[in-house]
Amino acid sequence: MLRAKITLVVVAAAALAITLAAAISYRNVSDVVAEQFDRALDDRAATVVALLGASRTPPARPDTTEQLIGAEGSVRPLAPGRATLPPPESALRVARTGRGAARQDLTVDGAEYGVLTTPLPGGGAVMIAQHYAGAERIDHAFLWRIPWTTVAATALSALLSWLALDRVLRPVRRLARATRTITTTQDLTTRLPPAGRDEIGQLTRSFDAMLTALRRSRAQQQRLVQDASHELRTPLTSVRGSAELLQRGRGRLAPEDEEKILTTLVTEAAALDALVHELVDLATDRTTEEEQTEVDLHAVAEEAAERCARRTGRAVTVTAAAAVPVRARPRAVRRCVDNLLSNAVKFSPEGAPVTVHIEGPRLCVRDGGPGIAPHEREAVFDRFYRGPRTQAVPGSGLGLAIVHDLVAADDGEVFVDAAPGGGAEVGFRLRPH
Repeated sequence: MLRAKITLVVVAAAALAITLAAAISYRNVSDVVAEQFDRALDDRAATVVALLGASRTPPARPDTTEQLIGAEGSVRPLAPGRATLPPPESALRVARTGRGAARQDLTVDGAEYGVLTTPLPGGGAVMIAQHYAGAERIDHAFLWRIPWTTVAATALSALLSWLALDRVLRPVRRLARATRTITTTQDLTTRLPPAGRDEIGQLTRSFDAMLTALRRSRAQQQRLVQDASHELRTPLTSVRGSAELLQRGRGRLAPEDEEKILTTLVTEAAALDALVHELVDLATDRTTEEEQTEVDLHAVAEEAAERCARRTGRAVTVTAAAAVPVRARPRAVRRCVDNLLSNAVKFSPEGAPVTVHIEGPRLCVRDGGPGIAPHEREAVFDRFYRGPRTQAVPGSGLGLAIVHDLVAADDGEVFVDAAPGGGAEVGFRLRPH
């Protein structure tokens, strides 16, 4: 359908262009024919005057009438037996005065002539009248050929357009078939046709990039579901076991045992609530609709330190060296700093310092905990990762994964290092505004 529509548009444009070109050509041809006609009259008049001056009679021409006009107005044809033409007033004036030349059209018995009157050296004038029949034949022949030429050129344009569009749209049809296959089968591994260097190739590469993003998103979703099901199973098992134990021993358990079971239930329920909350945040980043703007890292760190102190009772020190504004999403940055501080407080012994340090577009949180081994520093940003030395500390293993995803969405990068004096230094670097 698209091929037929484009072909129709091309053919219509070609027909219009050909018709316009034919009209312009006809106008030019008419001008050339008229110019050649006038030149032929001039040449014939010069030839007749020269032959008469040599006392010779010019040979007769079937489409031309030549006659002498006397100063008193008499008319005599040069060729015997030829009928005379009534000389126009301009021709008689040239014959009387012997000066100038007169050129005009003359119609006799429905026949049109082009007339040129030239004075003779001995007095009088010679009038050359040439029939327009030859010029009209050329004009009619050209007009007759224009429609056929237009039709033939339009048909050729239609054929060439059809063939050319078939070649041009072939990659589009292959791409359309591939996308229909993907839509029908939901198979994101379907390969797209090879991409060329033209606009169709750019479209194919855009589709391929979109498919790659979809494959990555589906893989992340599947991994998130698998990891979440694994992480949820442990606290759910603990909650179920404690609840069943409480149900079976109802009325027969010692108060301290009941207290212990209830404490376990509350602790595991809180852990489940925190895990579900972080899973929702990780799966549906609600900051993606937020616009990037200028963010003051030092101000964000001060606010996060105050929130952390109110929540945990731990003092957090904020230091800065040549801090610069960054371009990011404000809520995402606040969430990242909150997660880093929660992580640092969780793994720092009571009384150990927790510090937020900003240097340029770089923010890091330093804790006094056991530190992170070099071989674990890349893995700590994976979802649900729990290092060997932190297994006993409550947590979901999603805090740093959320930081990684939020920072990556703002074209930043995360890092882990050893803090000066012991502990870990975890942070991120964003683009300066």
